[in-house]
Amino acid sequence: MTETENRVKKVLAEVLHEVVPPEAVTVEADMVQELGMDSLQAIQFLLRIEDEFDIELDYENLSLDHLRSVREFAVVVEAAGATR
Repeated sequence: MTETENRVKKVLAEVLHEVVPPEAVTVEADMVQELGMDSLQAIQFLLRIEDEFDIELDYENLSLDHLRSVREFAVVVEAAGATR
């Protein structure tokens, strides 16, 4: 697991802590289908990712497909220029 994946996973586990146990959040788990992330949790997740990595996500080009797994979303984060 890369450092970016690890940090994305940590943020996701924090956002979903009331719904799923932290150990259920894996780099391959589907955020929507398997972990049950809803639209409000998705917004919270995206905002926390921006804070965690000090980036601005390109919402115009972001789709549900990018939220399929931590691994897939980590690629988006790195493309946005993750710094911290």
